[in-house]
Amino acid sequence: MTDTITTTIPGYKAGTWTIDPTHSEVGFSIRHIMISKVKGTFDSFNATFVTAENPLDSTVTASAVVASINTNEANRDGHLRTGDFFDAETYPTIDFVSTGVREVKGDFFIDGDLTIKGVTKPVTFDFEFGGFGSDPYGNYKGGATAKAVVNREEFGLTYNAALETGGVLLGDKVTITLELQAVLNQD
Repeated sequence: MTDTITTTIPGYKAGTWTIDPTHSEVGFSIRHIMISKVKGTFDSFNATFVTAENPLDSTVTASAVVASINTNEANRDGHLRTGDFFDAETYPTIDFVSTGVREVKGDFFIDGDLTIKGVTKPVTFDFEFGGFGSDPYGNYKGGATAKAVVNREEFGLTYNAALETGGVLLGDKVTITLELQAVLNQD
């Protein structure tokens, strides 16, 4: 038996939704030289959301193209594509497949399997609905923000360097932040 939500989601509709990449972003941040964070995005990605009558029965599949990584520094981006990090040639995508949706006291969580560099681990995204509405062209859209923190080393991203001042070049925790807008497919 599936749980049902206790929260009303204004504007929610069941159906298949496709990500709108021009109004969405797949971003990440990681601690750099122990003093600040470096942020980046994956510029090429896709996702499909299948929302059920009961939102807790909904599913998500998503993929980001590793070669599209963008930290606004070409040399770093090139290094991130190598075997020291993502090995884009061997593992061209990062993939997510949901395994469940939960509501806890009005907050939503999407559980799923995240695959990076051929390693699959369970991950939970905090999921916040931004709302629903029609655009000027008659498309029905939904917006949301999702966030998760993963340990990069668990996915085989172990490259690091010791600093002369102590500490290491890169932290092991990576915050993934998704700013999403999707359009309801017209049947």
